[in-house]
Amino acid sequence: MQSQPRIPGFTIRLTDAAGAQADAGTPAAGRGFRQRRRDRHGRGLRGDIMLATLPGHRTRGERFDDFVMDSAERLQDMCGKQLDGVLFAVDEIPPKLEQLVARGEAAPMGSYTPASGGEAPMITIYRRVVEQATQSPEELQDLVHDVVVEYTAEMLGVAPETLDPVYRRRYQ
Repeated sequence: MQSQPRIPGFTIRLTDAAGAQADAGTPAAGRGFRQRRRDRHGRGLRGDIMLATLPGHRTRGERFDDFVMDSAERLQDMCGKQLDGVLFAVDEIPPKLEQLVARGEAAPMGSYTPASGGEAPMITIYRRVVEQATQSPEELQDLVHDVVVEYTAEMLGVAPETLDPVYRRRYQ
């Protein structure tokens, strides 16, 4: 997914952090739930359950992607060209989550991968970890923004408060 650039030269591209894509030979590749699922008479679903204009039509993952894109665009407005070429990825869970939990460590909400070998720097946000840390959609949007600010500040080598003046002030 790529945003429409409002600022020339700035794009946000949400990527799959693992880079995994379904193999074309697998039976489920390219088919959504609606193509696989049928009722007992074999007719399947007859139409959309919810109109596209209603808020419930979008999945939680799509709304989470929108929160990350909104935060990245907001930081771009504040920072300028410092964020050109930075990739913002959304992944479900952190790698090796089972080992972290077994050791009693807290799961990270995101990660920063510096640029190397011609690849752009990437900030990855872990959707399930962030979602479980919040109670409401408003808190989720605030926490997503704070996580994006934290890892962007780590990338730039500055304090998060210098990037966003309202960082963490919503919780006090």
